[in-house]
Amino acid sequence: MPKPSQRFITFEIDGQEVSAPEGSMLVDAAKYGDVEIPVFCYEPKLGQPVGACRMCLVEIEGMPKLQTACSTAVKDGMVVITTSEQVKRAQNAVVEFLLVNHPLDCPVCDKGGECPLQDISYGWGAGRSRFIEPKRHFKKPIELSPLVAIDRERCILCYRCVRFSQEISEDYQLVFLERGDHTYVGTHDGRPYVGPFAGNITELCPVGALTNTTYRFRARPWDIEAAGTVCTLCPSQCNVDLTVRDDRRILRVNARDNTEVDDGWLCDKGRYGFQIFHAAERVVEPMMQDGGGLRPVSWERAMEAAVKGLDRAGERTAAIVGGEATNEEGFLLQFLMREVLGSPHIDSRAGGELDPEQARALARPDLTATVSDLDNASAIVVIGTELVDESPILDLRVRKAVRRNHVPLVLVASRPSSLEPNADAVLRHAAGAEEAALAALVAELTGAEAPGPSRPGRASLKDAAEQLGMRRPGREAEWAARAGASPDDVRSAAEALRNAGPVVVLWGERVSHGPRGREAVAALLALSRVLGVGPAGGAGMIEIPSGTNLRGLREVGCLPNLKAGLADADTPGLGAAAIARALGDELHAVVLFGADPLRTYPDRGAWERGLDDAGFVLAFSDFLTESVERFADVVLPAEVYAEKEGTVTHPDGRIQRVRESVGRPGSVRPQTEVLLELVSELSGAPFRLPAPQLTRLMADTVPFYRGLTLEEIGGRGIRWQERDAAGQLPQTPLPPAEVELPPELPDGLRLGTARSLWAGRVCDHAPSLRFLSPRQQAELSAEDADRLGVGSGDDVEVAVNGTSVRARAALRARMPAGSVFLIEG
Repeated sequence: MPKPSQRFITFEIDGQEVSAPEGSMLVDAAKYGDVEIPVFCYEPKLGQPVGACRMCLVEIEGMPKLQTACSTAVKDGMVVITTSEQVKRAQNAVVEFLLVNHPLDCPVCDKGGECPLQDISYGWGAGRSRFIEPKRHFKKPIELSPLVAIDRERCILCYRCVRFSQEISEDYQLVFLERGDHTYVGTHDGRPYVGPFAGNITELCPVGALTNTTYRFRARPWDIEAAGTVCTLCPSQCNVDLTVRDDRRILRVNARDNTEVDDGWLCDKGRYGFQIFHAAERVVEPMMQDGGGLRPVSWERAMEAAVKGLDRAGERTAAIVGGEATNEEGFLLQFLMREVLGSPHIDSRAGGELDPEQARALARPDLTATVSDLDNASAIVVIGTELVDESPILDLRVRKAVRRNHVPLVLVASRPSSLEPNADAVLRHAAGAEEAALAALVAELTGAEAPGPSRPGRASLKDAAEQLGMRRPGREAEWAARAGASPDDVRSAAEALRNAGPVVVLWGERVSHGPRGREAVAALLALSRVLGVGPAGGAGMIEIPSGTNLRGLREVGCLPNLKAGLADADTPGLGAAAIARALGDELHAVVLFGADPLRTYPDRGAWERGLDDAGFVLAFSDFLTESVERFADVVLPAEVYAEKEGTVTHPDGRIQRVRESVGRPGSVRPQTEVLLELVSELSGAPFRLPAPQLTRLMADTVPFYRGLTLEEIGGRGIRWQERDAAGQLPQTPLPPAEVELPPELPDGLRLGTARSLWAGRVCDHAPSLRFLSPRQQAELSAEDADRLGVGSGDDVEVAVNGTSVRARAALRARMPAGSVFLIEG
């Protein structure tokens, strides 16, 4: 979607003529003339400036008093002076005032050496203080949360942390308490500040008042180096700077601003999850089953056993690929499977099979929105995903679009969502009924002509309705009933979208996992046609995958029915669910590449039986997960993202570079090197490629990546849809907008699963995050709980298909009756 164009104007600052974007604040416009104006409270990421600290006062010709440069927009012909005596006196006074109660403990402060207050005091302060009275004192430090310590004596009341809590994460926990020189930052109820994004305030703080408990007293700026890479702990794929000491240990993770990806924010999982890199329980050497348990062995012995096991199974080998694998790793693994072992049985999806035509349609450049399209959309639709748990930074981006640009938001969800207070409409449906909910929305949108002129690119609602066979009176209510949804909810969602301009649709990949996944994706594509998503209508869709790099893995060939480049596989293979059932029968061996099917895949019982029956299980893993510890014959230690070289593909198609930032522990080797060795040993031909050549080989194999190099990707990434090679994607017309009436909802409870940001190996092995690990709970409505005689907090057992799970009952308001949800993983 085209971005709004900027008009540049000309103004004068300190005697020089400068051009800057119209409407930009003086503090930013001054940078176009290499003029720095000091600030404390100003941070563009926080939205509208507040002018709280007064450090940015400047003189503007024609105005009798000094003005705050952070909140004054530049205008054509404006004359600004930042170096006059009046300005200097004001700046000196502000610095002196801020230091009145500041403890001046720079030698023992974690911010020392990278502190804006320190730098501004030297650059714009008077260098002396007239204050000789005793300074104010607070008890310090105290825990604002288990992750953040606060030293209230150092706080300069810049408002940054409070504004983040109120205006960015919208958790509304942080406030200013007391008044005058007794003012301090705290939570409104005195409880710890806990939330998905709490750690961002430590990076926003311009002094040493807010510090990470994991980094306090660990290093000085001159002891460390910053290494840029991409976090692969969730699909947000945030750009990060790793704080590395002695090339061996990561001490901290900071945001590396990329407005096209993360807006400069991190979730706490990405900020504090680095502790797993150095966990004592990490697998750092090869292991084999020996005497009833896994024992460390040499690489030579492990590789010999791996080669023998895979060679013996040959085409009867399967592979399951975890979502954190890089594109290069996925490309090599599918090459090993298809070209060397002759097996098409490889899958990177936890459930369902994606129809090849649908996969190519979803990859079409004209149907894929960018992250920044959210900022300028006319409406946003979120379908089948709880963003704060599945892609947290996109949750912040949606909140930003709604708050700053008043973008209408429509949620299509089966569970209560944290975005509901921001939503214009919520279409609530039964668990697993996404197909029917989407079809009902399409039916409502096409049931009557919208008033006013049609938008270019939007299909005629009347024509679409006739294609869908949905224009019979009363049909809309029938579709809503099949979804377990209220007709009023369907109607309000349709009204919020009717006549909208460019629409961005964020949809959870898990929508396609169910037994009617193909039909659900067809309904999604039908909705996109009705909304006019495409080259003429603008905006598009962003798929939120269940794993970090599932889009990239799909495009390089890690699906049973699609090879590299989304071309049809010569021989379609078995998907993950079928692999579990076939192990021990038509399949003899399985490779678990960063995958833990017992924990994260549906039908745990089938996987237990399959892995137990398999003749050979080879695992690449960084920890001894249950799947690995119980069933692996050979375990090869895996790298974490900070140790890798390669690329990943963002949900919007942006290919980003993952860079080796720290040395590998123990005898861990690059996984691409290990895969290349397996290819060489099993094929009988030497196969060695350094990282740049491997990326080039992968790019030349995927037609729409062709010519891509690591240099072109650079530090900010590049969307493959914006390159000339994008035209090499197999041309796939949008399927007809035809949706069948889904089956009626079955009686009894419908079981669904919900992801938690804190469930998984990161919180298991990162000490600072363990307190956030969720306990398994069964979420259900008060109506169902009353019918079953269950109270909130009761221990219950949920059984399905012969598998049972113990959980604690959690009654949820706004939960649709007839649905129960368990936490996945």
